[in-house]
Amino acid sequence: MGRLSGKVAIITGAARGMGEATARLFASEGAKVVLTDVLEDEGQAVAADIGDAASFIKHDVSSDDDWAAVVAKAKADHGTVDILVNNAGVVHFTPIEALSAEDAQHVLGINTIGPMLGIKHVSAVMKAAGKGSIVNISSVDGLRGCNGLTIYTASKWALRGLTKSLAYELGTSGIRVNSVHPGGVDTPMGNARDLPADQLNAAFGRVPLQRIGQPEEIAQASLFLATDEASYITGAEIAVDGGWSSGYFQPVLPGAPEGMTP
Repeated sequence: MGRLSGKVAIITGAARGMGEATARLFASEGAKVVLTDVLEDEGQAVAADIGDAASFIKHDVSSDDDWAAVVAKAKADHGTVDILVNNAGVVHFTPIEALSAEDAQHVLGINTIGPMLGIKHVSAVMKAAGKGSIVNISSVDGLRGCNGLTIYTASKWALRGLTKSLAYELGTSGIRVNSVHPGGVDTPMGNARDLPADQLNAAFGRVPLQRIGQPEEIAQASLFLATDEASYITGAEIAVDGGWSSGYFQPVLPGAPEGMTP
């Protein structure tokens, strides 16, 4: 306990799923956590349940103005920002011939431009402190390709590249930037059809660990990267995917349209 004592973290997409699990874990380890999401009622409820260590701000991560407001509020309330976890994301199943420009802009705006804007706004605060940890939640599909997830995959590869570039750019200011690459995770996005555990794990039977991941397991990787235990780690990519990226193991993804997975 206390691995983040005295630190302040902004966590996007924290109203549910991996973001919620990360916010709860960080708070349990001593951090002040600023939860953000477009899901206002759910986000407020999570922050209230965590208690005094948490606050919530409604936040569209694709908005530059929203990012400025979130970072300004965190700094006003807590004096600084030590950690940013860019967790907010959307998935989009579509064959390339059906992909619209609007869909592409929506996915890239949340999954790639959002983290870029967040880092833009927190970097000045972190530079003033001479330290900081940024964790970008990419995907196993930021390490490989996936049938029917073209724009999602492109957004997560872009986030992986952004991570490595900013590890160079910000490292001289004491700011570490790393990416986490979850595989299948039992969240509202990862289990869109709300399948029971046995069916869900059966869908991931070809993954080496033969089950879907839990949001708390992804949160633990983010926690490590956020702590001083990872003080010499930057530009790294950590796969938390049950071994999915170690070879070709294509599960039948819950919620995928027919024909979108082999």
